[in-house]
Amino acid sequence: MWVLKKNYLVKMLNYFLIDLASPSNLLWFWNFGFMLGISMVIQVLSGFLLSLYYNDSVNYAFYSVNYLMLEVENGYEFRFIHSSGASLLFFLIFIHIGRGIWYKSFYMLEVWESGVLIFLILMGVSFLGYVLPWGQMSFWAATVITNLLYVIPYVGGAVLEWVWGGFSVGGPTLSRFFILHYILPFVILVLSLVHLMFLHVNGSSNSLGVTSINDKVEFHWFYLLKDLVSFLILMLFFSLLLLLMPFVFMDSENFLFVDIMKTPEHIKPEWYFSFAYCILRSIPNKLGGVIGLLMSIVILMLLPLLTKNYIKFNDFLGNYIVVFHYIVFGMLTWLGGCVVEWPYSSLGGIMSILYFILFFV
Repeated sequence: MWVLKKNYLVKMLNYFLIDLASPSNLLWFWNFGFMLGISMVIQVLSGFLLSLYYNDSVNYAFYSVNYLMLEVENGYEFRFIHSSGASLLFFLIFIHIGRGIWYKSFYMLEVWESGVLIFLILMGVSFLGYVLPWGQMSFWAATVITNLLYVIPYVGGAVLEWVWGGFSVGGPTLSRFFILHYILPFVILVLSLVHLMFLHVNGSSNSLGVTSINDKVEFHWFYLLKDLVSFLILMLFFSLLLLLMPFVFMDSENFLFVDIMKTPEHIKPEWYFSFAYCILRSIPNKLGGVIGLLMSIVILMLLPLLTKNYIKFNDFLGNYIVVFHYIVFGMLTWLGGCVVEWPYSSLGGIMSILYFILFFV
């Protein structure tokens, strides 16, 4: 029985890494899926090491993180790897999704839907992780975002109290967020395997958008070498980021212990949440803002249905529309970190409307 399982595992690895038939015209943009896998492994391993020293008590969480950075040998490196690694992961996933939109990869329905589901859960995991250091920004971000649950008709208050574990953000909230932040990455890893299985069953898309059944090459060595080169470039970029700008993605307010009597002047999320946060605050109605926040991601799942008419990959006008959509997304990301005042608030409303309209175009 053990021999049979071993042979089956070898065959699976051979199918995934050696003899996999792949289109011969894939560009470097197709390497970002591999880099995403590497980044996810880095996050899981660094997060596991951080959890060995983390204390999920409201009295000790903040100080356990400080102890890790100041007293544990190389502890600050692991925290920087985990915090900056989250930004790197989302940077790669935005490019990966952007490539999928540009080359119409969403027509591979199972692959696309499973990928968007991973992205949605990853957003939740990152929010949970942002709360764990229990600094000023962590506490108030948790308070603001969880309060959005109150808008759920009829059961919003009960759901909010269940998430908090009480009548406000506190010890039970932090413990629950820590448990979920620890467990959900393994769920993402399982979904990633499902994502890869769908990819191998349906075959990969390609830059020309044509059927390439008769023009394929083996994954090894043709694409494996490209993936290895992209891995080295990724590690070089990540190392320079950690060495030269370790604090670039950290908010100074989060290095202060929680003060429930003092609200930060400008509450803002991490940059990778900014596009959704900008849409949220651009809608005056609270329920409408929450719906807009969710739809900013869920609309990606609806993309195959919104584009029923097949658009050729080299369509001139279609490419310009997609580029304009990228610009709108970039503007939303920037505006989400700006103060809520004119002209940023008005511009955020305009960009939010364009963001949804362009999906239908």
